[in-house]
Amino acid sequence: MAFPTARHDHSACIQAALDAAEQECRRRGARLTDTRRIVLELVWESHRPVGAYALLESLGKLGRSAAPPTVYRALDFLLAHGLIHRVASRNGFIGCPHPGHAHGGQILLCTQCGMAAELDDPALDQEIVNSAARLGFSVNRQTIEVEGLCPVCRAQRNSEEEQNYVA
Repeated sequence: MAFPTARHDHSACIQAALDAAEQECRRRGARLTDTRRIVLELVWESHRPVGAYALLESLGKLGRSAAPPTVYRALDFLLAHGLIHRVASRNGFIGCPHPGHAHGGQILLCTQCGMAAELDDPALDQEIVNSAARLGFSVNRQTIEVEGLCPVCRAQRNSEEEQNYVA
């Protein structure tokens, strides 16, 4: 999942994620219930980490009454089936663009606009496993959060710096 560009078709992005989730659940013999599907769709609504209580609020706006345990159960299911990633530093969740594909999570987080993107680098995953093994440690799961500037914010900052330099 790259950072979205100006030409990003977000409705197609969401639909592709939902289709991939349906396919992965069928492959696993799991059931993507209406509530789980709606929570997944809400997670994909933006490319920013979203928290459980924001999801609960969004469900209410959709006219679906839900209690916090309902949202947490849906999130637990989505996490367990590799459909979302938890972003610990933001206490939120983002959609996984690679469901069904075993991988570590390297999440790029823009400190200016809050956008997130997943970097799927198998070599980095393996290097962490290898380095951990040298210390006698066995890796079960890994998530790396990297903060910086997305392409849009970086370009904006460069443009502002150029304007300040000219002035």
